[in-house]
Amino acid sequence: MKIKLIIGNKNYSSWSLRAWLLLREAGIPFEEHRIALDLPNSVSEIAAFSSAGRVPILQLDDVTVWDTMAIAETIAERWPEKNLWPTDSAERAHARAISAEMHSGFSVLRSCMPMNCRAMGRKVPLPDELGRDIDRIIAIWAECHKKYGDKGGWLFGDFSIADAMFAPVVLRFRTYGINLPESAGYYPHRLLESAAMQEWLLAAESEIEVIDGDETG
Repeated sequence: MKIKLIIGNKNYSSWSLRAWLLLREAGIPFEEHRIALDLPNSVSEIAAFSSAGRVPILQLDDVTVWDTMAIAETIAERWPEKNLWPTDSAERAHARAISAEMHSGFSVLRSCMPMNCRAMGRKVPLPDELGRDIDRIIAIWAECHKKYGDKGGWLFGDFSIADAMFAPVVLRFRTYGINLPESAGYYPHRLLESAAMQEWLLAAESEIEVIDGDETG
């Protein structure tokens, strides 16, 4: 099967990171095609792969899948032996719930704290709405550590789709210096130690494009 993943800038594109990390951590070989965003030709280049006009886009031979959650579910379905959802039904339901929450929620965090892998030490105001998003994410990580921490360092012990969904938040907290309690601090360390994340960050640092709207703080 020919597998191609179309992504945006590694420094800025949080949704691209989710799909890319899922494939890389699952050990599924793929061809990467990067399209720099916010340039005059970006829209037309993306449209050549999908009329949805957004990255990431997954191509499996003649099948095209867009939207990160759809990509994740497709990968889990095509490669069931990778166990990209927890095998236990209760844990699987929990993983799906927090993944869907991440996919559809936290709009204030996305707006106030755009992903910017190269930036460190940035500071942004923390209005109550943003604080509630941050507190909810801390609670999710702390609960997962309490329930599954003895199984491994990922949210559900082993790597899962949930980890791919929350990976950009780890980078956001890193960029904007969000202090975490010990109960929620184990997970970011595990994610940042992964070889795949280190590969992504190294590539992000070497990019030369600057998207002014994402240079916050």
